[in-house]
Order: sequence, then C-alpha cells, then structure tokens
Amino acid sequence: MIELKNVKKRYHTGQTVVDALRGITLKIDKGEFLSIAGPSGSGKTTVLNIIGTLDTHDEGDVFLDGEDVSRMDKKTRARYRRKNIGFIFQTFNLIPVLSAYENVAFALHLLKFPEEEILDRTMSILAEVGLEGFENRRPDQLSGGQQQRVAIARALVKNPLLVIADEPTANLDSETGEVIMQLMKSLNDKYNITFIFSTHDNMVMENAERIVRIHDGKIESDTGRIR
Repeated sequence: MIELKNVKKRYHTGQTVVDALRGITLKIDKGEFLSIAGPSGSGKTTVLNIIGTLDTHDEGDVFLDGEDVSRMDKKTRARYRRKNIGFIFQTFNLIPVLSAYENVAFALHLLKFPEEEILDRTMSILAEVGLEGFENRRPDQLSGGQQQRVAIARALVKNPLLVIADEPTANLDSETGEVIMQLMKSLNDKYNITFIFSTHDNMVMENAERIVRIHDGKIESDTGRIR
C-alpha cells in the first residue's frame, strides 16, 4: 500500500543544510499497525509528514495505494490527503469552540457528505470510541484521554486508507495511553485501516505489530510484521 524508495529530505537553515532523511526505503502493507521509533531529531516525524503528504521530499519516490505522490502538485496532494488520510496528533488539535460532535463532523463537511450521512457516521464513530453522551461537550470539558478519543474518531470517520499518529500518547498518563493504544488496535483489527505512529515510548512500541527504528535519517532496524 505504501512504498518509499531511497527517499531523501534536506532542510536549509540559513547557510546550514541538515540531512533529515538519508535514503529511506520502506514498504508498508494495508492493515499494518506499525511504529516508527527513534530519538528526537532522528527523522521519524519527517517520514510521517512525507507519507501523510504534509511535506515533500527532495529525492526518491513515494507511492500511496498506487498513487505516485512525487508527481502530485500541492492542490492534488491536499485533495488526496483530505479524502484518504486521517491524522492523530499528540496535542489533539481539536477546534476549541466546537463540540466533540462538530469536531468529528467537520472532516465530513469538508468532503461534502450529505447531512444525514454526516449525522449517522459521526454518532456511530463517537459511540465506537466510547464517547456516547459526550457529543455536545467542547474540548475544555473533556479529559486528555477523551480529547484523544475525539481525535481518533475524527481521523476514522471518513473511512481513510491510512491513519498517521504522531506521538499519540505523549500528553497522556501511562494508564490512559495504554487504553488509547488498545482502542486504536481494536479499530485497526476491525476495519483493516493502516496505522502508522511515531514514538520513543516503550509502551507504544510494545503494542506495535512492527517496529521500524530510525536513527540519523536512516533505517536502523525493521522487525517486520511480528503478530
């Protein structure tokens, strides 16, 4: 489903050039539950941003479900991302003035779904992530774990090909983080949606089916699919 071939990425800060990725080659099958692990500055977030079409690469090729992302212009990438990729962030990134329902439904409004389908999909996914009865609460009326459940529901409501989670448990206590990981795994099993998440948290890695470790912009090890 996802293939990176010798992908390189450089960042320019003044006269300094930083090689963030130094030739990443990676294949990820549909339905994988994969962790990209590594210390801060290793390049793991850059890999996620390139797979998620939030950033571009300088060299190499990137294919998502047969689509050559390398050849897409900015608008085409944005349309592809809106339709096919869900995102879960460590800071939740919910719209503070909107309710849990409205935050989730917003993803479907952008795709111009009919109102009746928006209602059905949104209520269904909120119930599935354990937020039935919390639909009308704003983010500041929810705990961190509940906010992350809203973010998961928002990512999944459009039935994406891929969900990308950048340090999804970083702002949660260990018990809540474990619950969130188990929730994502159950949804991965049920819907066969590919999950890729970055982390340096051992608990998160223990829940992964495959761990790709990155160091200094290169793949250091790859366990393969282990479960």
